[in-house]
Amino acid sequence: MLVSWNWLKSYVPLEMSVETLTDKLTMSGLNLEEIKTVGDDVVIDLEVTSNRPDCLGHLGVAREIAALFDLPLTIPAAQPKSITEKTAAVTSVTIDSLDLCSQYTACVIRGVKVGPSPAWLQQRLEALGERPVNNIVDITNYVLLECSQPLHAFDFDLLEGKQIVVRQAKKDEPFKAIDQKSYVLSPEMCVIADARRAVAIAGVMGGFDTEISGTTKTVLIEAAMFTPLSVRATARKLSLHSPSSYRFERALDPQGPEWAMRRCCELILEIAGGELLAEPIVVGAAPTAKRQAVTLRFAQLRRLLGIDIPAEAAQRILVSLGLKLVSATADHCVVIPPTFRRDLEREVDLIEEVARVYGYENIPEDVPVPLRASAKSRRDRVLEKVRTTLTGAGYFEVITPAFVSEADLSAVRPRGEIPPLSVDHSTRRQENRLRQSLIPSLLGVRRHNERHGNFQTQTFEIAKVYLYAEPSRPEAEVEPWTIGLVTGVSYLELKGVVETLAQTVCPEATLEVRPSNCGDFTPGRGAELWLNGQLWGWLGEIDPRVTDKFDLSGAVCVAELAVELLDVEARLVPRVQALPHYQGVTRDLNFVLDEPVAWANLAHAVRQSAGPLLEGVTFGGQYRGKQIPEDKKSYVVSMTFRSTDRTLTSAEVDTAVQQVIQLCGQELGAVLRA
Repeated sequence: MLVSWNWLKSYVPLEMSVETLTDKLTMSGLNLEEIKTVGDDVVIDLEVTSNRPDCLGHLGVAREIAALFDLPLTIPAAQPKSITEKTAAVTSVTIDSLDLCSQYTACVIRGVKVGPSPAWLQQRLEALGERPVNNIVDITNYVLLECSQPLHAFDFDLLEGKQIVVRQAKKDEPFKAIDQKSYVLSPEMCVIADARRAVAIAGVMGGFDTEISGTTKTVLIEAAMFTPLSVRATARKLSLHSPSSYRFERALDPQGPEWAMRRCCELILEIAGGELLAEPIVVGAAPTAKRQAVTLRFAQLRRLLGIDIPAEAAQRILVSLGLKLVSATADHCVVIPPTFRRDLEREVDLIEEVARVYGYENIPEDVPVPLRASAKSRRDRVLEKVRTTLTGAGYFEVITPAFVSEADLSAVRPRGEIPPLSVDHSTRRQENRLRQSLIPSLLGVRRHNERHGNFQTQTFEIAKVYLYAEPSRPEAEVEPWTIGLVTGVSYLELKGVVETLAQTVCPEATLEVRPSNCGDFTPGRGAELWLNGQLWGWLGEIDPRVTDKFDLSGAVCVAELAVELLDVEARLVPRVQALPHYQGVTRDLNFVLDEPVAWANLAHAVRQSAGPLLEGVTFGGQYRGKQIPEDKKSYVVSMTFRSTDRTLTSAEVDTAVQQVIQLCGQELGAVLRA
């Protein structure tokens, strides 16, 4: 934000040096970028944060100076004189899109004389890098730079039907702006139109067909409130940015249009002459809601800042910043923030204002401020275990962008077809889809490593994926936290890593592996992972057609797991378990089964039938070959039996084994291999 020293002197007496002024402004939050001399003026370039749009005008900066140096602030009264004829007698205003424009104010001035601006006005604009055009246009620019509220002037005689309609643009509606470039508009954009065509892009730029020229005799002045998101989206889509759009994007003072309109009309009457029609047309939701009062307890100043600030000084600072003092006692005061300071809502906001104006440099570095140690959340502790386990298994954590291309998005979709969320921005023409899986991003990381000669990379990422744009859904469904793994090891090795992860975080949980019908996996090498009966994620070897798309060499196995379920099932405090005092007994069974029967089905049947003495079931191997029919396969089941209070007898173990053989035969058609 460029501000003029001579201009600032119109509102506040500048009795200090430029260096002193800029030092104070920097310490209070308006960082100095540059100081330069332009003619007999000094121009100061200040960095204004996005939460302070009030400081995008000279009045806002002058108010800061008045508060910092305890100086009087003079704001022009802006009381233009009008004739008896009313504005509504010559024009009308209609808002068809209240969601894009909450308020629109229009004034009409007849009999103006368009010409060059006076020297003082041209000098102030030129000092800030603005090119003077004519007195009417220059005044609208001047008021914008004065109070940060954009305005626009139309040649009233060039408006078809002598009316204003605020509406959405039509599909592919043509528009020629005052920069003499043509644009094609779309329905999500807001435009100002007359009876026939768009004459301005709301909050961005006016139209060439109705601009002020030397022949203009009557002007219609616009002051409005446009939705920040709409202005931002329109400016970015058209790559058309302006001082107006820059300010509208930052949510201006809802009461700003009223003063800005009066100020603009006052200057036009003074410089360009003419007569102002009475009672400007105001359409839309005029700001009537009052700001909520906020209480400042003076004791909190010392508690949070560590120093004593007199109550009188704190009250003076708040009042000088535009807050209205409602009441005050010895221990607190009640104030109402102004509408141009939407960032002031809580007591701590007021304390920050007092601190920055009083001076951060006045707060000693060694003052003790009460602190309380923070504790890790349950999610933090769970993810710490996840990271420790995966890095211990040889995996490296990576961070990838949340945006992917359409091709990458559709390459791996374990959740199936879900309509993608996308952004429409000039910087993201290719990778503009929010990812629904971490796997494509991690496959891209593997490709990058392979191209640099690293073919053994094993990576994981813990991040959000983005599935739906429905506020009614729980956040865990809309943007679930997910663990993604990509490796070049075999399916069984990766399965072992996932089982280790589940056992480490959820030692009492049961992990079940079921066949997956996801087409992105190699047939027969994809699985769904179920943790305590709930779907946890997916595991499998990526189909060669997918790895070919990513230009990868060799087979790649991946897994994707839900963090939310780990949160629920995690046991973060380990429990002591006594070491076994008695010897265990191991028995192996070699079953011949039908081809469709999965290992998970067999293991489940064994656990159901073996009884309370069963300690564990492990996979002993599988076989397909000449000794068994073509539509059959064999699984070796290794079972461990143990008792905590005695040594088991062969009879007890044999009974349990017979129960297993009987149930597996009944439910699965399993037959012991000879």
